[in-house]
Amino acid sequence: MSTLAKIINFNLPSVALVGRVNVGKSTIFNRITETGRALISDIPGTTRTRNIGTATWRGKQFQLVDTGGLTFSNDIPLEEDIIKQTEMALKQADIILMVIDLQKDLLPQEKELVKKITKQGRGKKPIILVGNKADSPDWRIRAHDKEWLKLGLGEPIAVSGVNGSNIGDLLDLVYKHLRKIKKQPKTIKETDIVKISLVGKPNVGKSSLFNKLIGEPRVIVSSMPHTTREPHDTLVEVEGEHLLFVDTAGIRRKAKVSGELEKMGIGQSLETTKRSDIILFVLDASQPITDQDKQLGGFLNEHAKSVIIVVNKWDLADENTDTFKNSIKKMILNYFPHLDFAPIVFISALTEYRVHQIFPLITQAWQARQISVSPAALREFLRLTIKHHLPSRGKGVRHPQILKIKQIGNNPPVFEIDIKQKTSLHLSYVNFLKKRLREKFGFFATPIIIKLTKFKR
Repeated sequence: MSTLAKIINFNLPSVALVGRVNVGKSTIFNRITETGRALISDIPGTTRTRNIGTATWRGKQFQLVDTGGLTFSNDIPLEEDIIKQTEMALKQADIILMVIDLQKDLLPQEKELVKKITKQGRGKKPIILVGNKADSPDWRIRAHDKEWLKLGLGEPIAVSGVNGSNIGDLLDLVYKHLRKIKKQPKTIKETDIVKISLVGKPNVGKSSLFNKLIGEPRVIVSSMPHTTREPHDTLVEVEGEHLLFVDTAGIRRKAKVSGELEKMGIGQSLETTKRSDIILFVLDASQPITDQDKQLGGFLNEHAKSVIIVVNKWDLADENTDTFKNSIKKMILNYFPHLDFAPIVFISALTEYRVHQIFPLITQAWQARQISVSPAALREFLRLTIKHHLPSRGKGVRHPQILKIKQIGNNPPVFEIDIKQKTSLHLSYVNFLKKRLREKFGFFATPIIIKLTKFKR
């Protein structure tokens, strides 16, 4: 495991949602955390990996953990891994919310689950019985049925994750228990956070790399395609910097997407990517680059993301010489010419080969996104650039004349270039200017946006 990163949870108390499948844990999680992070569907096993979010009540924060629904059968893929994830959540939890479905009858498996929870908590952890799907007064009445008392947790508190009914009362009860334990809810100070998403097609090793980067087996790793169904994030500290790593669902072409769950997961992953600062674009060294890889590269360029190309599974490569690596780099740049600004790192998440090299690249890329160049430096840059390489024209017969260049934004860096009216600048010269700006001012791993404006003179 990586020793560079330290997971940050701000020492918040943890509240875990547990229960069998389809009782609405994820709906409650989304409601309390005021997010749409957890996928919602009626398909058993929708949630696999723990979803960890921050909830706020009475101005204080605590950690809320959504777990995969348990089926207690062998029919659900990765059931054993889901159980392990739930066990980790129970072990780390300070309070447990045992969620049942008030619209269904009590199942024997739920009794077994309560026994397991009680045994693991050794009677020290508060367990609150939550009756979900009390979406109307008629269903709320079911909370008073005596059959729930068989669980030995008293009468359930009736809530509706769908419409929010009684969620406030549930949070009041949670808060009351939290005030009695050593780890108290607290107000978290806002800090500068660098958001880094791991993006790639299915089975390139994103989840394995994610676990190595954060230093903990936080997400399930499997060779089964689309194991990761929704983005999962973890905040870590590395040499004083706060980095939010996000594992995303494998993205593949629409024609190959199987079912609504995968479609929703891919949609969430693309939205997460748009909100990220830096992308670890993961490729599989053991597989050829595909059209899907190229489409993803185009997506990242279109949204002006800083990109680090990570060639994973390098332990499966034919050789490990510098000559071979350089030939692979050249091939990658041929496939992704629009990402020519992206550094390429060769790693193996399985063996941890050179995974540590990713951290300094992230720092350098983040710093580059913040660079602001002074007007005087830009004037001198433009003068020398034009002196050595005159602008080439685009459409029309008039030779272009660049009047001025100025920086109008950063993160990512944006420049505005004024050119003489009735002239046009060839795209190749715009790309040349981007390359020169990057070389001169150190815009490492970062795309540069240039906007052209025509002025009279």
